[in-house]
Order: sequence, then C-alpha cells, then structure tokens
Amino acid sequence: MAQPVQIHRFDIFELDVGNRRLMRAGEPVELGSRYFDALALLVRETGDLVSKDRFMEEVWRGIPVTDEALTQCVRTLRRVLGDDAANPRFIETVPKHGYRFIEQPRPVSDHGEPGGAVRPFGWLAASATFAGAAAGAAGGLFYGTVASTGGASTVLVLTAMVAALGTLGGAGIGVGMASIAQWRGRFDAAIVIGAIVGGMLVGAIGNAFGLDGVELLTGAEIEQVTGMAEGGVLGLATGMSVWWASRVREGDWHRPILISAPAGALAGLAIHSIGGNMLGGSLAALQADLPRARLDFAKLASMMGEVTFNDTVALVTTMIEGAVFVIFLTAGYLSYNARR
Repeated sequence: MAQPVQIHRFDIFELDVGNRRLMRAGEPVELGSRYFDALALLVRETGDLVSKDRFMEEVWRGIPVTDEALTQCVRTLRRVLGDDAANPRFIETVPKHGYRFIEQPRPVSDHGEPGGAVRPFGWLAASATFAGAAAGAAGGLFYGTVASTGGASTVLVLTAMVAALGTLGGAGIGVGMASIAQWRGRFDAAIVIGAIVGGMLVGAIGNAFGLDGVELLTGAEIEQVTGMAEGGVLGLATGMSVWWASRVREGDWHRPILISAPAGALAGLAIHSIGGNMLGGSLAALQADLPRARLDFAKLASMMGEVTFNDTVALVTTMIEGAVFVIFLTAGYLSYNARR
C-alpha cells in the first residue's frame, strides 16, 4: 500500500514533501532542489536543532561545501518565507551549531485532498470586511441605545446604517492589505501601506457620500464628518496591529488583542488632535445641524459627567471607537489566520 504523502502547513505556506512542492497562499514557489531539501529537513525536525553536519550529510550528501553555502541556503529560505533573522518567526539561528524551525506546522496526510488548501489572501479581505461590519454594528447599537429618542425602529436603522459604514471601512482596509500581500507574494510589514491607502480611499468615499447625501435628502449642510485623514490613521493603526499579530505564534491570540486596543485608542487620539471626527462626532454634528434628528447626545454626555457633547466627550468616544475598530479587525485577521 502506498504511503500517504506528507503535507506540512504553516502560516500561508504548504510544503508537500512527497511531490516536492512549496505553495504560498495557493501559488507555487520556485525553490532549488537542495534548498527544498533543507527546508523539508528543518520542518520535519520542528523544534529541534539541525546541526551544520546534518545539513551537509542529508542535503549536500557529503559533497564538500563551505559554511557560506549553508548560510546562503538559509538566507534564501528566509527571503522566500518572508522571515527575519533578527526577529525570526520560522528559522532560528543557533550560533556556531545550526538552525531550528520554530513555527509549529500542521501535518496533513494526503488521501486525495487537493494541494494548495491554504486560504489565499482574498480571505483576509473578507475577514476584515466581516470584522468591520461587526464593529460598525456594535457602535451603531451602542449609540442607538444610548442616544436615540425614536424608539426601537431608530435603534435598528442606526445599527444597520453604521454596520454598513463599518463594512465599507473594513473592506477598504482589508482589500488594501490583501492587495499588497498578493502583489509581494508574502505577508510582511508592507501591508501597513495597503491598510493606510485602503483606509484613506474608503474615508474619502464615505465623506463624499455622507456630506452630499445629507444635503441631497435634507437640504442641510453638516460639518465635516469622517473622511480621508481619519481613514488613513485608522488604516495605519490597523495595519500595524495586524502585522504584529502575524508575528506571534499561532494560537497566541491574546497578545495581539491587548496590543490592538491601545493602538486603536492612540489612533482615536490622533484623529481628535487633528480635528477629525469618527462616528460619535459625526452623529453629534448631524444632531446639531438637523434639530429634528432623533438623537440626543446630551444623554451620552451625562453618562460621562458632562452637560453637552463637548471636546472631552468627543475625545473619549473617539478613542473608544478607534480601539473597538482596531480590535475587531485584528480579531478578524486572527480568525483568518486560524482557518488557513
């Protein structure tokens, strides 16, 4: 009976030892024969030291080579995997002795299961979109419950409306990160740039629709609402948080979440400092310019010991919103990563 082909999955990679194939996000990766053997050896011995002598015996099979050949081999593997020698996630150097593979792979016995089952980067965009929708729904439900004066129907409408805005924001940032990762063929720090650009584009679109839409429907011109600057700052915080989450070991979800909260809060502080608005500020502006709006942000202010929706209340709500949004999108990435 034929032995099952061993497949090892780690991060966005799939190493098919039997078919001598390395896949990255479902796409084949070109890797020289000896370099493939070196990676297979490291992965097979995950957690254990692989000595230089063993590399020479099992990869070069006794052919005399210098230590530089092994160094170049590992350097190439790190480049292919998007790894960093100074802060390794996959291949750790044991000075003067050898190397160790430190990311725990998921071995799979292949009984006809198709290769490349690792989820492509497009799933990252989908996860961010759903996470943004959840963050928006949470924010809309909160503000609808606390500040609405129109009963249950207004709460539902506000929740649905803000969920749609959150969906748009999550989709923009998620698509930006996924696009950069797909273009580069790996998930690295460059995804922060994609998150910023995606956030800015969505912020600009949302701002235009928000201002023009309200004026078209009501004839009133409201103050500046969430726009390009706010989207870019949120994208920066989200991209950095997700990048940090990608550097921790699989299953270690609590540290990224703990980091994402202050990252989002700092984003909210930055937005407030440049005179920007997020959801609470935009809704407060809507209430101020449209007296018939079924919103009463004095109730929200009173919960914080204030009389009106003043600068202090705006700062607190903006920081909380930033933290919630970044937490949800970071959790979305962790969900995507756990199911790859």
